[in-house]
Amino acid sequence: MDSPVIAEAVRSGFVESRHRGAFVVLDTDGSPTLRAGDVQRPVFPRSSAKPLQAVALVHPVVALAGQTLAITAGSHEGQPYHVAAVREILRAAGLDETCLGTPAALPWPPEPYLRQGGRARSILMNCSGQHAAMLAVCVAEGWTTKGYLRPGHPVQLRVRAALEELTGERTAHVGVDGCGVPVPAFSLLGLARAFQRLATAPAGTPAAEVAAAMIAHPRFVAGTEGFDTRLMQTVPGLLAKSGAEGMQCVALPDGRALALSVEDGARRAVGPVVAAVLRRLGIAGPEVEAVCRSRLPGAKTDADEVRATVALS
Repeated sequence: MDSPVIAEAVRSGFVESRHRGAFVVLDTDGSPTLRAGDVQRPVFPRSSAKPLQAVALVHPVVALAGQTLAITAGSHEGQPYHVAAVREILRAAGLDETCLGTPAALPWPPEPYLRQGGRARSILMNCSGQHAAMLAVCVAEGWTTKGYLRPGHPVQLRVRAALEELTGERTAHVGVDGCGVPVPAFSLLGLARAFQRLATAPAGTPAAEVAAAMIAHPRFVAGTEGFDTRLMQTVPGLLAKSGAEGMQCVALPDGRALALSVEDGARRAVGPVVAAVLRRLGIAGPEVEAVCRSRLPGAKTDADEVRATVALS
């Protein structure tokens, strides 16, 4: 069965392209209140799972708190303050960036860095905070750091167990994310449930620590201009984490939660759908609309944009 069209790109009054996908919104009691498409089919959450994975990396011996915990749950832009936070995690564990298994990457935006003669480095890759925390946990537990990206490594088994507990589901399949970390597949329903639990976790629990760090330090979850950062700065108490290929999870302080997957992987469809859902949930205003707006390249008028189309009922 085809997924429904959830957004359309409109240029000069004509529909340029359509984006299909699925999403589910949970009410405060955990019941699905809005949904479109198959929300029980397993999907790879990609980096939207990082806050959930970070819960497993909160460790009594590993000094993850505030900015370093937020970057563990985030996908950073490789800016100097991001790199400093990753180095802090590694240094506290007696490690350095040569231990990272992330592929070499450039910061965003890359042009200023390249003009200064910079080169691609592993620590600049947007997942290096998560990798640094995984390595630090390995050191704290006495596990070898070699092969820490293998699905059967103890740190990855710990992460998967946390994901299964938070989603309330068994892992449907295990793939490999773009940074090399194993990425388990869960349903959108399970992912929304996990973010609901993250947002409403009792004080003092690892989940509550992760949520508090993200809310207090949103620039370390994405970057100065990142969608997640701007959305969290605009809506007090909101948690947001994007993932590659059109994945997005959002949770409000009261526990209402959204999990969204755009079938063709188009990020440009995410913002308009998130805005439509937030409007339906009573979270609206020009600032939210500005963060979520998706203008088309070369747009000549305000009408050249991506718009949500799915009926929210």
